[in-house]
Amino acid sequence: MLDTTKGIEVKVENNPFRKGSVMIFWGWNHAKYSKSDIHFKGNGYDFQLDNVVANDRQTPFDFGTYFNPGSITIPQVNYRITYFPKDNFGITLGMDHMKYVMDQNQTVNFNGHIDDPKYAAMVNNGKVDLSGNDFLTFEHTDGLNYINIGAQKYHNVLDKKNIDIFLSYGAGIGALLPKSNVQLMGNERSDRFHLAGFGLDTRAAVSVVALKHIVLQAEGKLGYINMPDIKTTLNNKPDKASQDFVYAQFNFGIGYTFNTKKYN
Repeated sequence: MLDTTKGIEVKVENNPFRKGSVMIFWGWNHAKYSKSDIHFKGNGYDFQLDNVVANDRQTPFDFGTYFNPGSITIPQVNYRITYFPKDNFGITLGMDHMKYVMDQNQTVNFNGHIDDPKYAAMVNNGKVDLSGNDFLTFEHTDGLNYINIGAQKYHNVLDKKNIDIFLSYGAGIGALLPKSNVQLMGNERSDRFHLAGFGLDTRAAVSVVALKHIVLQAEGKLGYINMPDIKTTLNNKPDKASQDFVYAQFNFGIGYTFNTKKYN
């Protein structure tokens, strides 16, 4: 533009992450979990399974599942809204809908006691074989829901007319509201939402902004989850499990920024 007071050409900037901007985001994730010690406690039992292996459960890609409004929450998804109180600094409220599935094909160390002789007999030499499904099935598949608030700092590394590239880093904290699908030693299967614990994460991302509004983002997260109150039986019994673990998550998705303004 021309500055008429000085008669010189002045470059007009249009920062997609300027103060007052808002970004909405939808994406999909893949996660890896560390081994976890899971402690089970209830009437007639108190024991721990050591170094339990679990993985996520990806929904096979199908356009109707991933993009149909009635089924888009079935895959492992991330959604969030970010407000920028300062230039290139965002505060985010989001949900990471992950899935956590205990591998059945494993034998793990057992420490503790079980009063029921049927299930106590499944423990041999301090180990229990989980492969038969009779002793335990354990999943957070609808899902391992991490409701979090975070903060990110953005740095512009490429500024062209219709494309910008930003690098960002930040951290988050939040609550775990899993829908845990658990069947333990013949009890009725528990499959319900319950506030089970908390999580922490650090995050870094690459964001490509096209036409100052459309955002393609790839993000990595390292996090810690601690759930001391996982419901393991159907009725309101004192039975519960507890576990903590670390995870690595990669997500990719698309966002849109609005309410951006030009610098004068």
